[in-house]
Amino acid sequence: MEKGEARGKDDVAGAGVAAGERDAAAAGVGVAAGECDAAARADEQTRARAGAPCAHPEFDRLVRTVWRLRQPDGCPWDRAQTHESLRRDMVEEAYEAADAALEGGAHLAEELGDVLMQVLLNAQVAADAGEFTIDDVCRQINAKLVRRHPHVFGDTVAADAGAVGAIWDDVKRREREGRADADAPEGLLDSVPRSLPALLQCQKISARAARAGFEWASVDDVWDQVASERREFEDEERGSEEAAEEFGDVLFSLVNVARWEGIDAEAALDASNRKFRRRWCAMERMAREEGLELDGLGAERLNELWRRAKLEERAGDGESGAGGAE
Repeated sequence: MEKGEARGKDDVAGAGVAAGERDAAAAGVGVAAGECDAAARADEQTRARAGAPCAHPEFDRLVRTVWRLRQPDGCPWDRAQTHESLRRDMVEEAYEAADAALEGGAHLAEELGDVLMQVLLNAQVAADAGEFTIDDVCRQINAKLVRRHPHVFGDTVAADAGAVGAIWDDVKRREREGRADADAPEGLLDSVPRSLPALLQCQKISARAARAGFEWASVDDVWDQVASERREFEDEERGSEEAAEEFGDVLFSLVNVARWEGIDAEAALDASNRKFRRRWCAMERMAREEGLELDGLGAERLNELWRRAKLEERAGDGESGAGGAE
């Protein structure tokens, strides 16, 4: 191995941190030595299994590409990025990947690559600042996966998915107790990210509060809450901040109706959005076939096209055996 090649690899992995210093750290950022040993044992067992993945040269090549972009003679845009400036891009790429997951195939592979790019770029920003490296990121998540799957890498038995969930919660509880700030009080909702989409965040904090006993007696009581919040909304001046706040309470209550009914409110709204998009696209196609544009058609004609789009969709669902959609 050439001396220059060895130095280049050290720079990519540690962004200026000497290899000896990284070895001295043993477990790396955020991983205890014992966990590092457990992960190594798990990897040894896994590598011995038939079909286990081995080297990933394309991943290493991508790491080097991102490193190169951040060099003094690299890309001005990439060099200017910070964790804060990348936040919006990270969220957008995650949403695009989630959308592509509905299609699968090459499009999903492309979008997952964009998400991976965000991970690597953030890791390189941190490496350049001497905080952590992409190896630390991989080491930490791998140790966490091994730690939270004792039914796979240990002697714990999990008969079904429900048992796995109980194991997961128990491990997370012990993780919190073992943190350096374990003595500091942690609120029930503190671990729910405030950056989550509002609907998803509502589902999570409502479910946690319910598990703590802060709950309605029945779904009918939740519907009564919806009606009460609606009345409060209607009592406020239209367009006021107070009206916006009360409308938020209406939505919050409706999300809890969904929870009581066993419905994922986020998924339900996403399905409705996709249904609306399909029907609108059908309306645009119908209008084009008649040499028309939707703009300026008027409410009556638009409603007619909407009804036709619904009928067309129902007919298609009937042919596929999927049933009608409202």
